[in-house]
Amino acid sequence: MSEITSLADITRVHAESQPDKVAMIFEGREWTYGDLDRESNQVANALLAAGVGPQDRVAHLDKNGPEYFSYLFGASKINAVGVAVNWRLAAPEMEYILNHSEAKVLLIGQEFLAHLDEMNLETVTKVVVVGEGGDRDSYVAWIDSAASDDPQVEVGWTDTCYQLYTSGTTGLPKGVELTNRNFFSFLPEASREWSFNKSSVNLVAMPLFHIAGSGWGVVGLFNGGTNVLLREADLVELLRLVETYSVTNALLVPAILQFLLITPEAQETDFSSLRTMVYGASPITEEVLISSIELMGCDFVGAYGLTETTGGGTILRAEDHDPGGPKANLLRSAGRPWADIDLRIVDPETLEDLGEGEVGEIWLRSVVTLKGYWKDPSATDEVYPEGRDEEGKGWFRTGDAGYLSDGFLFIHDRVKDMIISGAENIYPAEVENALMAHPEVADVAVIGVPDEKWGETVKAIITVAPGSDPSEDELIDYCRERLAHFKCPTSVDRIDLIPRNPAGKILKTELRKPYWEGKDRSVN
Repeated sequence: MSEITSLADITRVHAESQPDKVAMIFEGREWTYGDLDRESNQVANALLAAGVGPQDRVAHLDKNGPEYFSYLFGASKINAVGVAVNWRLAAPEMEYILNHSEAKVLLIGQEFLAHLDEMNLETVTKVVVVGEGGDRDSYVAWIDSAASDDPQVEVGWTDTCYQLYTSGTTGLPKGVELTNRNFFSFLPEASREWSFNKSSVNLVAMPLFHIAGSGWGVVGLFNGGTNVLLREADLVELLRLVETYSVTNALLVPAILQFLLITPEAQETDFSSLRTMVYGASPITEEVLISSIELMGCDFVGAYGLTETTGGGTILRAEDHDPGGPKANLLRSAGRPWADIDLRIVDPETLEDLGEGEVGEIWLRSVVTLKGYWKDPSATDEVYPEGRDEEGKGWFRTGDAGYLSDGFLFIHDRVKDMIISGAENIYPAEVENALMAHPEVADVAVIGVPDEKWGETVKAIITVAPGSDPSEDELIDYCRERLAHFKCPTSVDRIDLIPRNPAGKILKTELRKPYWEGKDRSVN
C-alpha cells in the first residue's frame, strides 16, 4: 500500500482498485469503498463550504458509527485535522477540548445534544447532527447538499491529520498531534505483524476516541479489508458479530477479554475465523490471557504503546505466548521493540541509561512518536528532553517505568501518577482538583488501587476540614457532577495528614503501599 501516504488516500486507492468491495458494516448496513470515497468527498466539500481550510480542526463527538470514518477521511481530503472527543466526559470537559482544539465544525450524535446545550463553544461555527438535527443540519442533509467530486487538496507527509486528547498531569487534557508520516510509515509493518491483508474482516470494538479504536479501524481500511463496527461494548453483540461476519482480526482491551470469559454466550461462539487477537491499552493478568487463548484458539499478540506513539511501542508476538512452557514467564512481558522503534531504560532523575533488570523510565525513539502537543510547546519539549533531529525523531519520555530482560520489556510501575481503569486513562490531578473544591475537604490525594474487574479503580484519600464530616457517598456524588463517572472515586478513605515531600509533592508511593501489598508489581 505504498501509494497510500495520507488518510485521504485510503478511500481513493481502494475505490479505484476495488470500488464494490465492502469497506464497512454497521448494524446490518454496508458501505463499499466506492460509497466511502464518494461520501468522504461530500464531507470534504461540505467542510470547505463551512469555511474549513488546511490544518483547521473539525471535531467528532458520538459513539462508534460509520460517519466517523467518512468525516475523518473527508477532513483529510482538504488537509483538515480530525479531533475525536471522548463521549464519556462531562459537558465542561468536552467544552474544554472543543475550545482548546479550536474546532470549526462539530459532528455530534443526537444523544449528546443535551451536553451541547451546556457548552459555550468559542470557535465552532457549524454543528452537524448524526440523527435528528432539529433546527441544526442532520448529517444526511448536510452531505446531500454537497458535491461528490474529490477536491484534490494537497496533503503534506508531516502535516497533522489526527488529534486525540490525553489527560495531563496538570489536570488539563493535552492534544496529541499525529501526522500522516506517523501513521503510514508504521502501518505496512503493523499490518504484517497483526496478520492483516485485503481479505481481513476487522472488528472495531473499542471507542473511536481511543487510538485502539479509530487507529485500529484505519489499519483494516488501509489494507482494503472490511471493518465491522460495534457501537459500544455490548459483549453479546460483539460475539454475534465475530461469528456472523467471520471476523479475522480484533483488538480488545484486557477488561473486555475478562468480561467475555464470564459471558455465557462466549462458550457457544465459533471463533474459528479469528487469525489474530491483539490486546493492549492496559496490563493483563496471566489468568485472563491464558483463559482467553484457550477460549478463542487463535494467535494472541500483545501491544504496548501510547496515544503519543500512534499506538506503537513494543510487541509480544504470538510465538512468545507459551503458557506452561519454557517461555511462560514472557506472558508478563510487554514484548520487544519492533518496526523502527528504539527503546532505552533511563533513570528519570539523572537521565542516565540503566542496565539489564534495572527499573527506570521507558524512552522510545521512532517515526511513530507525536509531532507535538497542540498549542503546548513546553509540554512537547518536556517529553523530548534531548530534542529531535532534522527528521523530527527524538527520544520520547513515556512516563511509564519498566525494565529489560533478554531484550523483553517488563512494565513495572508508572513514573507519572496515571491510573488505568478498564483501559481508560485517569489522571489523579483532575479528581483532586474537583474534590479540593468541596468545602469540607482540606486536602486530598487520589491513587489507583487494585480491582479485580477493572484492573485498578480510583481511591480518594482525604483530610477533612475542621468541624466537617462529609460522607463517602456525598463526596463521590460531588465528583460525578463535575467529572466523567469513570474518573470518579469508588471509595474514599480518611487520613489525618497527607504525606508530602519537602517540595510539597504528595508521596503517592507511600500511600499506595498498603493497597498493593502482596502484588508483584504496582500496576494490576
